[in-house]
Amino acid sequence: MRNSILKLASMSVAISAIALSAPAFAQEAAEETAGPVTLTGGVAVVSDYRFRGVSLSDKDFAVQPYLTVSHESGLYVGAWGSNLADNAGDDVEVDLYAGFAGGEDVTYDISATYYTYPGVSSFNYVELTGKLGSTVGPATVGVQLSYVPSQDNTGNNDNIYFGTNATIAVPNSPISIVGSMGVEDGAFTAGSEKVDWSLGLTAAVSGFTLGVSYVDANRETIFAPRDSAAGVVFSVSYGF
Repeated sequence: MRNSILKLASMSVAISAIALSAPAFAQEAAEETAGPVTLTGGVAVVSDYRFRGVSLSDKDFAVQPYLTVSHESGLYVGAWGSNLADNAGDDVEVDLYAGFAGGEDVTYDISATYYTYPGVSSFNYVELTGKLGSTVGPATVGVQLSYVPSQDNTGNNDNIYFGTNATIAVPNSPISIVGSMGVEDGAFTAGSEKVDWSLGLTAAVSGFTLGVSYVDANRETIFAPRDSAAGVVFSVSYGF
């Protein structure tokens, strides 16, 4: 999730005292205008839709919009979408999610995601996820544990995914080094453990985020039995 705060300041400087007090007044006005609810969104274009190391777009381009409504309490709801490879006659994924996030030195995020595939409802499933994050030296690091309970659409089997990620900002530049690694086992790996990893760079340029990553996995999943081979993924995204 990305939060966006828009601050507008308009001042007419008549005397130095007003000039000195204006920034504080503008900040207070912006905070009052923001209110308890925040709307964020954006869209990304990727050269390959990789989900936990495996291509779900048959190594083709994908467009991925998202929209999130967040409350100051930490509660949020939203939706994310993407095109993907031919999926039993359909080629769209829509994820509906809700959760609660917060924390300062250590951040947390507890959520539920309903993965839907319009027109192929037999593939829909629910996943529960818990995340923790913190700053360690120059790096921002995180861990996540995702659990898919046994349900009809997963063959009455459960699935577990444990992942780690890190971002290191390059000093005096808009560039960051990003990496991740995850281990998955259960319904989506046919009972055989899968490991995925990635390493890349991102750069903030004129409001856009550009990215390139090397992505790989040691085996396929039941979703994409032929697309677990290593690849380089390019991306460009814009959020508000």
